[in-house]
Amino acid sequence: MPETLGKYDLLQILGKGAMGVVYEGFDPIIGRRLAIKTVRIPDAEDVEAQDELARFKREAQAAGRLSHPNIVSVFDYGETPDMAYIVMEFVDGTTLKHVLDRNERFELSEIIRLMHGLLAGLHYSHGHGVVHRDIKPANIMLAESGEIKIADFGIARIESSSLTQAGTVMGTPSYMSPEQFIGQIVDSRTDIYSAGVLLYQLLTGEKPFAGGLTAVMHKVLNVEPPPPSALSVTVPQALDGVVRKAMAKRPSERFASAAEFDSALQAAFENRAYIKICSQASLLADENATQVISARSIAAAKIESARTLPVAYAPQPGPVAVPPVAIALRKPVWLWGLGALIVAGAIAFLICCVRMFPAMLPVTLRMALSGEAPSRMAAQRNSILQSNLGTLPCSLITATSASDNSYITGLIGTGAPQAAFTTAINALPANIKPQSVVQTIDARFCSILDVVRPYNAFRDLPGTQLVLRLAGGSAVLHAGQLITVKEKMPAYSGYLQTDYFLNNGDVFHLYPTHSDPLRAQPGGSTRTIGDPTKGGGSWPVGAPFGTNLILSTVTASPLFPALRPQNETASDYLPALRQALQTATSAGRSSEVAAVPVVTAP
Repeated sequence: MPETLGKYDLLQILGKGAMGVVYEGFDPIIGRRLAIKTVRIPDAEDVEAQDELARFKREAQAAGRLSHPNIVSVFDYGETPDMAYIVMEFVDGTTLKHVLDRNERFELSEIIRLMHGLLAGLHYSHGHGVVHRDIKPANIMLAESGEIKIADFGIARIESSSLTQAGTVMGTPSYMSPEQFIGQIVDSRTDIYSAGVLLYQLLTGEKPFAGGLTAVMHKVLNVEPPPPSALSVTVPQALDGVVRKAMAKRPSERFASAAEFDSALQAAFENRAYIKICSQASLLADENATQVISARSIAAAKIESARTLPVAYAPQPGPVAVPPVAIALRKPVWLWGLGALIVAGAIAFLICCVRMFPAMLPVTLRMALSGEAPSRMAAQRNSILQSNLGTLPCSLITATSASDNSYITGLIGTGAPQAAFTTAINALPANIKPQSVVQTIDARFCSILDVVRPYNAFRDLPGTQLVLRLAGGSAVLHAGQLITVKEKMPAYSGYLQTDYFLNNGDVFHLYPTHSDPLRAQPGGSTRTIGDPTKGGGSWPVGAPFGTNLILSTVTASPLFPALRPQNETASDYLPALRQALQTATSAGRSSEVAAVPVVTAP
């Protein structure tokens, strides 16, 4: 490896490709760490290599005109007799492809955050006349700070550039738009299509179209993929319409800009219950009873959210309906009496059904007609959810309620546990089917979840839950980064036990330790573990890399009579944990559990 390139020092090789090498570099004049991408200068007769060099220069030209937090910055371009090089911002992190290739999944809120950064970068790029044309996970960097950055503008289209012409097909098949496949000149909406494909993959873990080049091309041009919510129970149906519009076959039917795409995505996420109700209202518009119920629900959702639905997702207007009162005024007077008799008879029939055949009617209608209190309706709904979901193996889930909707959050194992969860959700009565934002984790952690599940409060009551999260909300921790955990106590004071389960079967106890001894935590207080500035130990990430699990329990009195060895095997620890929780419960002491997966990488 050469020691210098131009004025830059070369420190190490970051990666190699068919055309060149990427180095970690350093600018000794301004003291800045850099990434330096190089390609060989080809022979003049090598047409294909000359095209590669032209695209390399275009990358410098395209990205060099852009300066945005969500785009990898280009600082310089240079050539030597042997090679050309681009000097870029050094991003300390990994690619989105690297994370997805490990079959890791993001929480829904994290997906929305990542897409916000991507779409902000694209909106800026499009505003400066640059269309990326190759948006895919390999070209999305995940910085250590949590930011995403768009990289590799090698096949970007610059407005008025002679390098991009109709008939040229460039891109990565699984993420290419229909117009790219048929060689049309593309604009910003081809990036919107590719971003829609990326969103689909983040939501479902699968690409919308798979197969060889011919198969993918046929599907992109002719086939609609299944909606994301049909492939994953964790995806709200409200997001289906956003993905469908972003991936529309015709560019004119997609979002007009990346900013519009982002706004619709944020609104769908924040108002998913409202959008779902609107969707149901439009699908069932021919059923008067459903129209009335949906209209009331929509009004309630509007008041609750205090937001309006984006025009693109509002139910499409149909023929103007004549008000019922106007229709009635044009009817003969004798029809008024007939209508009243029919209504009275229907009410009497329903009341009779409630008394004689209550199981025939939906729960909500039966309770409304029989005068049962709303609190009893909620209690019955919670009971049904508990009996169907609360005892599922390899799970740690909680039911929360907001207005007339239920939400299921927590963790579920992949494979058979996830299939059992999906079956249980689908078997629920339609009128109490909840929104699900459950995160899947490796099934190897099932033994841990099965130990603590009986002590998990399935129903979320305000102030009773232990809240556990990684400080900073990082999706991925890399080698050397500190494992820092924030825990919020339930309303009562108690004693914490926080454990870090590794994917190799070991468990490391984060708290309590000899340097951070056990003490009672006040109710409602927040404690940070693993931050050396706040006292106690600190633990940098190391091998084995992959998905690990942090588990925390809180009990009204100490869980163990003595400090556990700081490092032991899960097979030794889990029986002791089960016995300690059983003892705490039999003594009538309160206990809560919480868990969060941790993805670590080199």
